[in-house]
Amino acid sequence: MKEKRMSRLNKKNVSLFSFIFVIINLSAQTVTIPIATDNNVLLLQTDTSNRLRTIYFGKPLDNESEYAAVSANYNYDEANAGIYNSSYTPAGTWNLSEPAIQVKHADGNPSLELKYVSHKVEKIDANTSLTSILLKDPIYPFEVTLFYKVWIKENIIEQWTEIIHKEKKPILLQKYASANLYFAGKDFYLTSFQGEYLKEMQPIETKLSQGIRTVDSKLGTRAMLLQTPNFMISFGKPALENEGTVMIGQLAWSSNFKLDFEIDSNKNLRLIAGINPFASEYSLAPNEIFKTPSLIYALSNHGTGEASRNLHDWARKYRLLDGQGERLTLLNNWEATFFDFDENKIKGLFKDAKDLGVDMFLLDDGWFGNKYPRNNDDAGLGDWQENKKKLPSGLGYLVKEAKKEGVKFGIWIEPEMVNPKSELYEKHLDWVIKQPERPEIYYRNQLVLDLSNPEVQDFVFGIVDNLFVKNPELAFIKWDCNAVIYNAYSVYLNKKGISQSNLYVDYTKGLYKVLQRIRAKYPEVPMMLCSGGGGRGDYELLKYFTEFWPTDDTEPLERIFVQWDYSYFFPSIATDNHVTDWGKQPLKFRVDVASMGKLGFDIVASKLNADDKLFCKQAITNYNSFKEIVWHGDMFRLVNPHENDIAALMYVNLDKTKAIVFNYLANNRFNITATKRPVVLNGLNPKKKYTVKEINLYPGVTSSIASDKVYTGDFLMKVGINPNVTLKRTSVLLEISEVQ
Repeated sequence: MKEKRMSRLNKKNVSLFSFIFVIINLSAQTVTIPIATDNNVLLLQTDTSNRLRTIYFGKPLDNESEYAAVSANYNYDEANAGIYNSSYTPAGTWNLSEPAIQVKHADGNPSLELKYVSHKVEKIDANTSLTSILLKDPIYPFEVTLFYKVWIKENIIEQWTEIIHKEKKPILLQKYASANLYFAGKDFYLTSFQGEYLKEMQPIETKLSQGIRTVDSKLGTRAMLLQTPNFMISFGKPALENEGTVMIGQLAWSSNFKLDFEIDSNKNLRLIAGINPFASEYSLAPNEIFKTPSLIYALSNHGTGEASRNLHDWARKYRLLDGQGERLTLLNNWEATFFDFDENKIKGLFKDAKDLGVDMFLLDDGWFGNKYPRNNDDAGLGDWQENKKKLPSGLGYLVKEAKKEGVKFGIWIEPEMVNPKSELYEKHLDWVIKQPERPEIYYRNQLVLDLSNPEVQDFVFGIVDNLFVKNPELAFIKWDCNAVIYNAYSVYLNKKGISQSNLYVDYTKGLYKVLQRIRAKYPEVPMMLCSGGGGRGDYELLKYFTEFWPTDDTEPLERIFVQWDYSYFFPSIATDNHVTDWGKQPLKFRVDVASMGKLGFDIVASKLNADDKLFCKQAITNYNSFKEIVWHGDMFRLVNPHENDIAALMYVNLDKTKAIVFNYLANNRFNITATKRPVVLNGLNPKKKYTVKEINLYPGVTSSIASDKVYTGDFLMKVGINPNVTLKRTSVLLEISEVQ
């Protein structure tokens, strides 16, 4: 009898909710909502059924009152698959195309309808606004709020959703996208970035045809290893650097993602982006808010160059930790010692760091573990105590010895992972993500710790906290993450009666909670995000990290391409580039390539010959003279190495008085004797006068470029300057200076 009364009561509540919603709907007028930046507008509008649609994307209209008339000019047949241009497409009712959201209600019903209720616009400052739009189901107490945060000057939009319900029991979110965009037009070109270990960020441009093109990841942690959540869309023609309408975007989520690009039967483009629903049906309790990750995108009507510069400006000002600050040059011991080092060997490297002129020494993997010493990568991970044989005096001693040499001290950790050969694994098997009845599967001899578990979150936070409590002058953290998630299963979720399909999401949210705690206590310490190179790097994690490691491939020729393709999405201050012994190129080439970002060295400096050492010292001095331009200036890609024998790009300071131009030989298959034509520069003031001087010359080498010749900015941006790249001059750095 009690159950029947509750059922009647629930039906009564639903009926009351429906009645209220009908009253709202009957009184509703067509509502038009512009999401506008300086140069673009995303236009949303309710229809006669009070559903929210995307009716326009393009240049803003001079007369805003005309926005309401836009939709009347489109005639689409919606009989076959529902409403293609829904601003957040539900499943289970009128829609038969790919949904943005799919749910199973507490009573098991799989249908969902979303209708407009209200919206508000909050002016955060002169450049920033936040629009929120409330949608509700007319039958169930279920609502979705769409958020659009706009940076007007930078032409950046950040979009996410928040989902909440007031049903009596948990509902099941089966899909829950961050954004559902719609673009009317002709011809759409998608550039996605594929890869694998040591071959990250490989661009593929495709003209989209009818159907769905999906870019996704199911790796759990190193989500960017095979495909990245970065993309470019070009409208009407393939993407060009300095012309055309383009969108550069990224889903800011550090786990499984899914990007669907669908050309519908009207030949228009639907974009649905969010957490990958693979193995991730999410049980959402009543009154609990589920916030999706952000889709962040830059818009430009003048090509990928302008779009990426806008994204760089936004990242430095609003998202990247300390994006307008400084970065530390460093010497890393990894390729100098690997796991084979002791206290004295490390102390000797401090002198090398000081002699080179870098700011810091970074102690990499292998410093911890006693019962299971970290002498290779199959043991010790999880046991974060100094190895007494290697470091009998402890880390504190090394921090002080580094300070005596005039350099700072940083350290490597990989706190999310564990080796089965470790004390942590023996003591806390219940902290490890693994199927209890299946054979363990290892990636680099390790497994992933269960960060959905608050005890594990405390443990990971404690690793970092203990390092700083014991060593307050520790200057830098390199945070690695190498394993992917196999055999996904959480003992903690099982004990709590929570669905295992919550694991991928709750793991990532647990990681963010740890990082929030670290930054609350240690807000200013630089931290580098590493993940075997290229496995991680997104604008959610970069709230907490000052930089990231793009790839383990430090071969400098390959680095030119990788750094070029990352430059569409990240400012150079965010990317770590190290000089190593990889490749056949001369040391100068390697140093020049690594100078396009945050410079580091991973070499045996004591074994450099006299000229090499002198060059490195001079190059670091030069780098210190122009690094502010590389970090905070405007970047212009000049000659694309994917299409040419050379690569060229430049950085210009904000008042256009100084610039640095990097030129490289990117292909010597045809025995190039000299660059045949000048490199046309960009970003200068056409009315200013400039000199062009070659810097970073190897000892004993004289430049072929006259440093006393004066050019106008107009000449350099129309005719250009020939860097004279040859087989003997494979790397040429040019310093452009205003003549007063």
